[in-house]
Amino acid sequence: MSFSMGDSGDPCPIGVFDSGLGGLSVLREIHQLLPHENLIYVGDSAHAPYGDNSAEYVRNRSLIVSEFLLDQGVKAIVVACNTATAEAIDLLRVTLDVPVIGLEPAIKPASKLSKNGIIGVLATQRTINSERLLGLTEQYAADKRVLAQACPGLVEQVEACELESEKTKDLLKHYITPLLTEGVDALILGCTHYPFLIDAIRDITNGIGAGINKDKNIEILETGKPVAVQLQRVLEQHDLQRIVHGNTYSADEKQNHLSNISFYNSSKDPVTLNSMKQLWQRSLQKSINPIAIKALPALEYGHD
Repeated sequence: MSFSMGDSGDPCPIGVFDSGLGGLSVLREIHQLLPHENLIYVGDSAHAPYGDNSAEYVRNRSLIVSEFLLDQGVKAIVVACNTATAEAIDLLRVTLDVPVIGLEPAIKPASKLSKNGIIGVLATQRTINSERLLGLTEQYAADKRVLAQACPGLVEQVEACELESEKTKDLLKHYITPLLTEGVDALILGCTHYPFLIDAIRDITNGIGAGINKDKNIEILETGKPVAVQLQRVLEQHDLQRIVHGNTYSADEKQNHLSNISFYNSSKDPVTLNSMKQLWQRSLQKSINPIAIKALPALEYGHD
């Protein structure tokens, strides 16, 4: 016989979406910090990358996916996409009746951590050109030297799950080496895809960096963990956090008390769907049962 005190709070799921698969790095941090929360992840890969489309298109897709998540009964939505955050988060916050959490490049913490005031940012060209990045830099790093490096090709390598290929390593060296030469001691990963390349990035900063920045420890910052912490704070503020009491359950009780994660994707491409499965398994860093990915219905904003 087992004993359980049950759970309290709101068991409704949290919705997380990205234009592709990079948001899985954010989902990982949320799941690790809030292991009892039910989660729904939507990869809108059939419409990726958002950064290649107009602001109006990005806002429309963000509303469509958010409305789908609302139909699934989510209690909060995390926009795990830098482009969608920059272009659509204000609209989502005034349109939706649930809390909406977005991404911000880690300019503020990097500014605090940097000892020499030279900060590097790896991001997509769309993020680098965004008013959001400019505003964060002016607000938190006006007295720092912020070097932004666009990284074409990296998103595609991650989407193909080519995390350790020679092509991926060559691209990373090409983008990171100039920043190391300039002396950066804080490096921001300004795209949710890039944390999947963290091992290769560290090899470069520890290897090339050891020669160029001989006495410097280069801090690498990503957005997933701060987003998870902000989500936890928002859930607590709105009394929405699910709390499970006790840790011993019978077989029949487990399904009711342990978290459930559902995956959706708008793409039917088998390579994309297989990459989604592989990236999630890598995220957990352990062997898991194969995940089931459901097809995202073809929706239009304002559907019944």
